[in-house]
Amino acid sequence: MPDLTRRDWNKLMLGSVAATVLPSHHLFAAAKPNSRFMGVQIGAQSYSFRDRSLDDAIKGYVEVGLSSCEMWSGHIEPKGLKPDDLRKWRLNVSLDEFKAVRKKFDVAGIQLYAFNYSFRENFTDEEIERGFKIAQAMGVKVITASSNVSTAKRVDPFAKKYKIRVGMHNHSRIVANEFATPDDFANAMSGMSEYICINLDIGHFTAANFDPVDYLGKHHDRIVTLHIKDRKKNQGDNVVFGEGDTPIKPVLELLKKNKWKIPANIEYEYKGADTVAEMKKCLAYCKQALGA
Repeated sequence: MPDLTRRDWNKLMLGSVAATVLPSHHLFAAAKPNSRFMGVQIGAQSYSFRDRSLDDAIKGYVEVGLSSCEMWSGHIEPKGLKPDDLRKWRLNVSLDEFKAVRKKFDVAGIQLYAFNYSFRENFTDEEIERGFKIAQAMGVKVITASSNVSTAKRVDPFAKKYKIRVGMHNHSRIVANEFATPDDFANAMSGMSEYICINLDIGHFTAANFDPVDYLGKHHDRIVTLHIKDRKKNQGDNVVFGEGDTPIKPVLELLKKNKWKIPANIEYEYKGADTVAEMKKCLAYCKQALGA
């Protein structure tokens, strides 16, 4: 992408999130969704609706019947920017834009529970802090982050300052300084405040050959949200719920039995023909697993 001109930059600053802010009464006329079953809050990572705009993603939540959202940063950040230009956007966009985003979810009857903002080693301190300011503007108390293990010590002071918990998200590939194993979580939280927490992706954890049921039982007090997907062991593929090795039902039953207030967020990543149709199947599977 060519370098941005001043005119391009001004258009971008006035666009992006603001461009999608439509009058709220035009967006939703349906009944408010409710996806809390047997005391367990089922929601979704908005990355599941990555094939559509923020407005259309919110409509998707309503159509599927989902009442809780962990919002993917890709739904509010401009696409196609170079890293430096994206950093400039993050640091300069008005926080009022994010207040408008929160209003959209409120109008739709969807709890905006968490903001996914992935702190990386190359983030400046100002860029790290900006994530907390954005989360604060949206009124959320949880940030989830596909981060580096070593970055936790830089994030912790800001998490304490803003009193926002940060759930570090795991993937399945076991590589240095990335989250995948129980030891990675332990290393990140060692010596840190209670604000450095865990966003446990049970599908990736299973694919890396770890046991999410055992881990949830032992560390539920530091888990701020779960990602629900089905994968096969040994770095296996994402598959339709019920066709893999991930113990989705036992995980949800554990939440139900112990009344742990940990949202279980569907993250749709397997290949399907239609996002809304597949998300409805995922939600139905979770509902059935809970006996609702």
